[in-house]
Amino acid sequence: MSIPLYILRRFLAAIPTILIISMISFFMMRYDFTVGPIDIPTGGGHGWHIMDSIRIKNPINPLAGIETNPQISEAAKVQIRHVMGLDQPMHVQYWRWLTNFFSFHPAALANGNWSGFFTPSLGITFSNEDVLDLLVRRGGNTLILGLVVFVFSWLIALPLGIYAALRWRSLSDRLMTVFASVGMSFPGFVLALLLAVLAVKTGWFPLGGTQSDNYDSLNVFQKIWDKAIHLVLPATVLIVGSLASVQRQMRGNLLDVLAAEYVRTARAKGMPENQVIYRHAVRTALNPLITMLGYEFSGLLGGAILTETVLGYPGLGQLSYKAVLETDTNLVMASIILSAIMLVMGNLLADILLKLADPRIEL
Repeated sequence: MSIPLYILRRFLAAIPTILIISMISFFMMRYDFTVGPIDIPTGGGHGWHIMDSIRIKNPINPLAGIETNPQISEAAKVQIRHVMGLDQPMHVQYWRWLTNFFSFHPAALANGNWSGFFTPSLGITFSNEDVLDLLVRRGGNTLILGLVVFVFSWLIALPLGIYAALRWRSLSDRLMTVFASVGMSFPGFVLALLLAVLAVKTGWFPLGGTQSDNYDSLNVFQKIWDKAIHLVLPATVLIVGSLASVQRQMRGNLLDVLAAEYVRTARAKGMPENQVIYRHAVRTALNPLITMLGYEFSGLLGGAILTETVLGYPGLGQLSYKAVLETDTNLVMASIILSAIMLVMGNLLADILLKLADPRIEL
């Protein structure tokens, strides 16, 4: 199967998957239904009443702060619930969200307006902020952080993994194994707390936010440096765990490949050692890591809730966590759908890269 046709099939298959994810997510956020009463008929024509009606409802009230505020009138509370659609049944609320999200305008194509064909509306949050604008701002911060972690961890981990495998059981290999094991087992939030204390005590790195208060008065190079210095602490926490995992995976894969029969045959035929390692062994050992790369890509916008919370980094993970606690349906649904799309794209990217790296793989 050709790659374009494969991409088309995967995108078509992703549509029902994302719909099912949205239905389950919406149910978990807004479940509200009644069970019973249940009567079991008997032979005498009378029913045996075994259960009264039970209303099963999400115990978290997203408007608890408003409804308990004596300064807000009952009419205003009713109006707020109506505007947010919370006075409608659960299935009506879901259909309203779905039609707003999948908002297509075929008439725009007739006028040559391609951008106006699909105009999804993600609604507003309970704090009256536009969900799309909020996701763009917070998602941009998390995307930059994720890309920095992704690039640095892989650029460092792959050479270290190759180096450790080529010097198996040497002192350097044992030391890197110890460091990798510590990095994989050390809790990220503990490291974040330690770095936060270090930042407060020394003042070497800023704590919280993505820029300084005087950011607007800086020149271009100073702005770049200011943004970069604010990324040091959260990026360090995330890089430690990712680097350790990728390095150990690369080391193990390469050791398995170096013990393969075709590698020994290539060496027996007199092929130069560099060609054996870097042209054949490393290329084969990278295949499992390409699958990992797809999942790493899907997690770029997932954020790191604990790291962002401890270090005060305004990212998407922290925002999504707060939205779940407040059952802010529009914001939670937008975050979940965005994560699902990134997961589909990450898996698709991994499959295509595997095909390009190894032509024997069939799509």
